[in-house]
Amino acid sequence: MSDETTEITEGKPKKVKKERKPIHIRVNIEEGYDKLQASIPVLAGTCIAAVIVMAFIAFAVFFNNVKGAEKVLVPNVIGKSLEDALLEMQVKELYPKINLRYSDIPGDEGTILDQSPASGAIVKGYSRVSLVVSRGVIVDKVDEYVGMNIDEVQMKLQTLFAGQTKPLIVLATPEYKPDISDAGTVLEQDPPAGTSISEPVTVQLVVSRGPNYENTRAPWVMGQSVNDLLQTITRSKIVFDISSHIAAEGEKPGTVVDQQRFDSEYVPNYTRVTVEMALPEEIDENVYGIFTEKLADYPYPVPMKLEAVPTEGDSYTILSFSHPGGNLTIPYAVPRGTTLVLTVVDKVVSRKTVN
Repeated sequence: MSDETTEITEGKPKKVKKERKPIHIRVNIEEGYDKLQASIPVLAGTCIAAVIVMAFIAFAVFFNNVKGAEKVLVPNVIGKSLEDALLEMQVKELYPKINLRYSDIPGDEGTILDQSPASGAIVKGYSRVSLVVSRGVIVDKVDEYVGMNIDEVQMKLQTLFAGQTKPLIVLATPEYKPDISDAGTVLEQDPPAGTSISEPVTVQLVVSRGPNYENTRAPWVMGQSVNDLLQTITRSKIVFDISSHIAAEGEKPGTVVDQQRFDSEYVPNYTRVTVEMALPEEIDENVYGIFTEKLADYPYPVPMKLEAVPTEGDSYTILSFSHPGGNLTIPYAVPRGTTLVLTVVDKVVSRKTVN
């Protein structure tokens, strides 16, 4: 901007230079500082109030977002199909957790067997409900058992239906008959293999008693020692019921002094024969006695073994034989402190220490 002005002199314009006046600005620093100090509390209060309001709004938004879903009533879906159960869960805004399990009821595959929480429970929406769904029955027909051992069949069925209250296949009491097959072999079954199962079925089995079951030569064991009698028990199909007494005058200690007699040369296999032994009155390095045990009655003779475990040295077998069960008696002559161990079909059933 020009500092000149125009004046008119004698009718003629004439430029005249205008004198500029200085501008004086006075800044009072002390006064401004005082005003700033006075406004600090107001500013601080305003800031604190703003922070409090913002925090309140943030908490309100947070708790509004994390607020739990509405509570719902768990429906009862036990016995319903999986499809219907899922629809009911969806209506209630519940999430199912599926677990599969075999059933013992034919035809219920895909049915809800159990649920947790139970029906009627109050839970939050979007909660999980565990559903146990049937996979159907484990088997739907009778298997082939002919040719198997009866013990194998029983074990198979126990394993197959373990944990089920109503097994689909139940074995009736087997029928036994002599046969050239090994003892315990299944010869016949009813119903036959392949029969469909629509409800629990009872299977009847015919089982072999083993070859040459019928008759055996009646033994004569008078005068035999303990070791001789043990050898006879091993070789013959006779059950010896042995009793004992302290040897009387004229009797040889440690021998058989009496036995049951038969009218015929042959007797049925595993006939029981009573035998009386005279045992020493004084005990030397060996202790004499009769090992006695009461066993279950087996449908056919099963393998057994009596072992001796001395306090020093290795264990050894006293007798290995087959026995139909019931009353069991075995003579022995072992060092004092020896433990006698009876095993039936590879399972220890008795331990006795001789003193």
